Amino acid sequence: MFDVEALRRDYPILERKVYGKPLVYFDNTATSQTPRQVVEAVRKMYVEHKANVHRGVFFLSQEATELMEATRDKVREYINAPSREEIIFTRGTTEGINLVASSYGELLEPGDEIILTQMEHHANIVPWQLLQQRKGIVIKVVPVLEDGSLDMEVYRRLFTPRTRVVSFCHISNVLGTVNPVSEMVRYAHERGAVVLVDGAQAAPHLTIDVQALGADFYVFSSHKMYGPTGVGVLYGRRELLDRMPPYQGGGEMIKHVSFSGTTFEEPPLKFEAGTPDFVGIAAFSACIDYIREIGMERIEAHELDLLHYATEQMKEIPRMRIFGTTPGKAPLISFLIGHAHHYDTGMLLDKLGVAVRTGHHCAQPLMEAYGIEGTVRASFGLYNTREEVDIFIAALHRILPLLD
Repeated sequence: MFDVEALRRDYPILERKVYGKPLVYFDNTATSQTPRQVVEAVRKMYVEHKANVHRGVFFLSQEATELMEATRDKVREYINAPSREEIIFTRGTTEGINLVASSYGELLEPGDEIILTQMEHHANIVPWQLLQQRKGIVIKVVPVLEDGSLDMEVYRRLFTPRTRVVSFCHISNVLGTVNPVSEMVRYAHERGAVVLVDGAQAAPHLTIDVQALGADFYVFSSHKMYGPTGVGVLYGRRELLDRMPPYQGGGEMIKHVSFSGTTFEEPPLKFEAGTPDFVGIAAFSACIDYIREIGMERIEAHELDLLHYATEQMKEIPRMRIFGTTPGKAPLISFLIGHAHHYDTGMLLDKLGVAVRTGHHCAQPLMEAYGIEGTVRASFGLYNTREEVDIFIAALHRILPLLD
């Protein structure tokens, strides 16, 4: 049994009212809510274990270090990485991509090519454009088909002897499309390219196995999977991390510093300059425990039930336009009602207590491909219910006469 009502009691914020209405939180794609168990882990770190990590010889420092490093081991196991040295803590998915683009990008030459897709979040576009300005690389883009899937024929045609990196999302944050990662990685590897996968939207909804996927780099964020903000993970294949120069300089990432030269630590410390968010990282361990206790398969089944339940009812609403209709999509729905502005729809829903995201969702090239400025996006998490979907659908019917 998936006892969603029992799980909801772990989230005090869901008891709030907005404009006198019960809060219906459907913005999980942007950030998820955090259960009491994880909040308590943060509190405990601050009041019982707070001391700077790694360098201290005293008890509290050693204790905090052990708690942080235990999370590294737990993350390694969670995504089935070969070794703990391949797990690098960052501030989030965005920093993980920037780290790879900046560091691995130093190994590229002018004229080398990088393949992206039209559905990428800006965080997987702009870092490569900055590299393009610095290094003179060439960026190629895989188009998106009408249903929200990638044009795989074009993907295969884009490869040349100069293709060095392929970087794409596991799941689109706008369309919900689940890309064929293993197939895309295999094709890229056969042509000598390195692959980065943006797993920000996959980590909360799917079991992640980086070895089965074959990705050279895989990035995701804690805050999208019911954990603390400001904590992210970069998995990188060890032989690539060894070749890459440091991303930032500072404390902890060095072996020895002198004005005549500096030698660097081995990964992962080589890429973790300065004091990390050891409180958030330690609490992320509780988040992984929480998800495991519930079971990712049960979470996935519950969320997909909500997706199908909502989608079938939304199809019956006049003038409804849903973007992203691929089979097996993730639990989010991007939509417009006729030609009504997405912001107007979102504001009206908010007055009825329904929190949805509006705008281009940091995916402006994708919006341009569909010839629109933005969408309304409703996205589901493990604590959402069919009853909340009913409230959402009723709200859509209520505001329909107010929209053009």
